[in-house]
Amino acid sequence: MNGMPTALITGGTSGIGLALAQRLAGGHCLVLTGRGDGAGLPVDALFVKADLSRPEEAVETVASALRSAGVSSLSKLILNAGTGTYAQADAEDAATIRRTLDVNLVASVLMAHRLAPLLEEGRGRLVLIGSVAHRGSANMPSYAASKAGLTGLARSLRAEWDGRIGVQIIHPGPTRTPMHEKAGYDPGGLEKMFFSADAMADEVARLMETGRPGATVIFGARIRRLLTGKPS
Repeated sequence: MNGMPTALITGGTSGIGLALAQRLAGGHCLVLTGRGDGAGLPVDALFVKADLSRPEEAVETVASALRSAGVSSLSKLILNAGTGTYAQADAEDAATIRRTLDVNLVASVLMAHRLAPLLEEGRGRLVLIGSVAHRGSANMPSYAASKAGLTGLARSLRAEWDGRIGVQIIHPGPTRTPMHEKAGYDPGGLEKMFFSADAMADEVARLMETGRPGATVIFGARIRRLLTGKPS
């Protein structure tokens, strides 16, 4: 890959991840992971097909792809991939719970540990994409638990990596992405209040530039966008 800094985004083939990739494309070499075929990605992005519901296997696949591409450092590792099911706690079976935790939390822990040397070499930053649901959300107990776990991970790694690797966690508010349909959630009329993936990516990118350890994108961001004439 060329001399530009390298950014890796998990779940980079749709929704917020793809919108973020489009914003970083001009100044970064991009490595994007996903489960699809990699269609519609920014030009020159390296696509790595990886199924994070099998976290150990996925991390090995990503690490191998980086080695093969000659990537020796990362400026950004954006762990954005997520999944969930909209259901009451007693309606989730063990396999469903395990899949949510594997994709959202276990894969993030393993990916952060495995790629830490590349981040340190690039004086880079780990960015965890959480959710406002991390404080608890009815009918999404496993999803909320997994995002709360990311909050604890961010605090732990920030202490462990102090002075070596930056760590941020950014909690997006409700966003129009394919995840809702996959989760079985129909927001109905509330959807008009959701951020678009493009607007949310703008806010996440802005917060990444601030370097703040943690931030939530919700009503204040919507008001700011309205005042500045930016679409939500």
